[in-house]
Amino acid sequence: MILLRRLLGDVLRRQRQRQGRTLREVSSSARVSLGYLSEVERGQKEASSELLSAICDALDVRMSELMREVSDELSLAELAQSAAASEPVPTPVRPMLNSVSVTSVAGTTERVTIKAPVEAVNVVAA
Repeated sequence: MILLRRLLGDVLRRQRQRQGRTLREVSSSARVSLGYLSEVERGQKEASSELLSAICDALDVRMSELMREVSDELSLAELAQSAAASEPVPTPVRPMLNSVSVTSVAGTTERVTIKAPVEAVNVVAA
């Protein structure tokens, strides 16, 4: 069975280690006890959204980035699990992302990249 709290903890630990920071530093910045943060990183405790927000702030990482990495890890774990069980599972389809050019009031053109699924964005010409 795949546990979301384990995947989340693994990603949090990697984020912290990439920055070369200790549990003590991050727990102090996030105002979370060192022991509790350690348990979250080891997947032994479920982190609330408030706690995740505080940890993300302490790590200077957007929660959406954290969740995207967790989602990618979950997809890989599910594929590995289904391969081990010999069950065919459809590969997840990622929506295509588009870029949009925007003309400013002064008449200069700026390039703005919108990172959103195509079907989630409606653009209307003025």
